[in-house]
Amino acid sequence: MRFESPWLLLLLLMVPLWWWFLTKNRKSQFVHFSGVGTLQSFARNSWWSHPLFLPAIRCLVLILLILTIARPQTGRSFSKILTEGVDIVLALDVSGSMRALDLKLNNERVTRLEVLKKVVGEFIENRLNDRVGIVVFGEEAFTQAPLTHDHKLLLGFLEQIFIGWGGDATAIGMGIGHSAKRLKDLKAPTKLIILATDGQNNAGHITPAEAARAAKDLGIKIYTIGVGSRGNAPIEVDSVFGKKIVNVPVSIDEETLTKIAETTGGRYFRATDTESLQKIYQTIDELEKTEVEVKEYYEYEEQYAVFLIPALLLFLLEFILARTRLRRLP
Repeated sequence: MRFESPWLLLLLLMVPLWWWFLTKNRKSQFVHFSGVGTLQSFARNSWWSHPLFLPAIRCLVLILLILTIARPQTGRSFSKILTEGVDIVLALDVSGSMRALDLKLNNERVTRLEVLKKVVGEFIENRLNDRVGIVVFGEEAFTQAPLTHDHKLLLGFLEQIFIGWGGDATAIGMGIGHSAKRLKDLKAPTKLIILATDGQNNAGHITPAEAARAAKDLGIKIYTIGVGSRGNAPIEVDSVFGKKIVNVPVSIDEETLTKIAETTGGRYFRATDTESLQKIYQTIDELEKTEVEVKEYYEYEEQYAVFLIPALLLFLLEFILARTRLRRLP
């Protein structure tokens, strides 16, 4: 709560003076009467019959009236973003090779995709003023979540992603092309694709180089991330004896990913473990900071009734008591 005219609260300094004025001449009054037996039945023993009860009510009414004319208000503030942020599409590889178990979460081996989802979720939570969307690609590419400021919704869509959507092959060019399509008609001053993959382009009808040139023409910058350890990586496969773990070579086309990034003015990064993947997304977050102009607005509602109504009720109570139960003789 605030007061629109707080200087009027200085009138509260009058209250002690008013109290002194009301009580300074209150001397004991005497009535000559032939006997006191009858008057004893009218004795006032309740607390509200105290001689200072009515002056206290009058002072309280004065305090409430001063608070009323000072215009008490309650309000709320809200902000309006006047400049647009960064539009970002997170392109995530969900091909079969993302089943590899060469990364860890909480010291436990999990799939590359599980680690990627965890790190990407943290990145989304840090981009408060940006629109973010999610594209997933395997052999085909499709939109998992359109660009939105609703990051809670995005995190829900992120959790639903699983390995094998769109096939087990890797169509990097299709992932870029589909992501660029989501961004091309938007008016944001900065448009980004952050593409994470663990393989080589081996599917799709558009090459990564062609997709990168198209993205450049649309003013889109691409950051590429190679996800996976070096050498061999363990992966769970089906066999005639059930599930088993085998080691397969890690094959990431770093040359192509570097060219994609350089073509569009971005950068290529390599993540060989969970910590390096987290640092990469943190680095991109710092490189593409959003400068947002925000204007604060305030709305207030008058709350004078909170003090005025009790003041009127107390005034009415004092008026009635002073002329009935607490009436004084002249």
